[in-house]
Amino acid sequence: MDASHDTPTVPPELARYSRQILLEKIGVEGQRKLSDSRVLLVGCGALGTVLASTLVRAGVGFIRLCDRDFIEPNNLQRQILFDEDDIAANLPKAEAATAKLAKINSDVTIEAVVDDVNVTNIARLADDVTLILDGTDNFETRYLINDYAVKNRKPWVYGAVIGTTGLCMAIIPHDTPCLRCVFEDAPPPEMSPTCDTAGVLGPAVNLVASFQAVEAIKILTGQHDQINRSLMHIDAWTGRVSQMKVQSALDKGHCSCCKRNEFPYLDGHLSSTTTTLCGRDAVQVQPGGALAVDFDAIAAKLEPLAADSIRFNRFMLRATVETCEFTLFPDGRAIIKGTSDPKRARSLYAKYIGA
Repeated sequence: MDASHDTPTVPPELARYSRQILLEKIGVEGQRKLSDSRVLLVGCGALGTVLASTLVRAGVGFIRLCDRDFIEPNNLQRQILFDEDDIAANLPKAEAATAKLAKINSDVTIEAVVDDVNVTNIARLADDVTLILDGTDNFETRYLINDYAVKNRKPWVYGAVIGTTGLCMAIIPHDTPCLRCVFEDAPPPEMSPTCDTAGVLGPAVNLVASFQAVEAIKILTGQHDQINRSLMHIDAWTGRVSQMKVQSALDKGHCSCCKRNEFPYLDGHLSSTTTTLCGRDAVQVQPGGALAVDFDAIAAKLEPLAADSIRFNRFMLRATVETCEFTLFPDGRAIIKGTSDPKRARSLYAKYIGA
């Protein structure tokens, strides 16, 4: 048999994707679907840079990159689109990533948004896209994405990584479990380690983001029957990948989001707020919902990072990290002194306290 008869004819405008088109699961039709797709990527840090690079190279037609942060030296260990020149230029992550990605594939439209994705702008950022990808670092934003996605029946792919392990789950609203089906509530801050408090292994990031990208490609090419319907747990250090069957969480559960159409993060009832304190070079961060912070656990988490001794009693905790002084109160409210930028304050809170 002449194998050439089974080889798809690749149109000249798609020639750069020829090795991908050779895959029976993609083909010319799948590649055209990718080219017609529009993606919102929330977060352009560790997971986000790997996701963006992978999907731009795969030929996804439009990617909107949203991130509120600037690049720091400690990002370079795992955030693959950045280099020392970007730090010297004081570039926001979204802008630096867009510049790099444009050199990789000029056929893809990339839109940089230097902003915090929150209840006031998520509809504007997500209404015109096909898929939302999670490159975030906090539960509040993930639950906001989940509320929006379920309400608007828009697919998204969850991803998280800390230390040497990570999680990935594709979410097709009202078909697969949503995030709140599986994780009803966010853990308290002291039980929510971050890369900045617990560390992270670069290869673990690459593995989790790669699994996210595979699920994204399945969704964008219309192959919903091929989606992995499990919550994947990836351990880069041991090489183990386990799949937790979670479908019953939707089928038999009583999720407030999926089953009762309650969207407190999207409605703003559980959204955090920031207030710039005039004349004090400080921002107050008020997390959404009721919290009860464990100061002993927070102090232990911050101890290796604090610039001086951590002081706390039953009324407040004080610590200096990244030249900013944190004053944390029992209900989770914090005053962050040393910045007047609400975006930076929210970022610092998410990195060192949790969300």
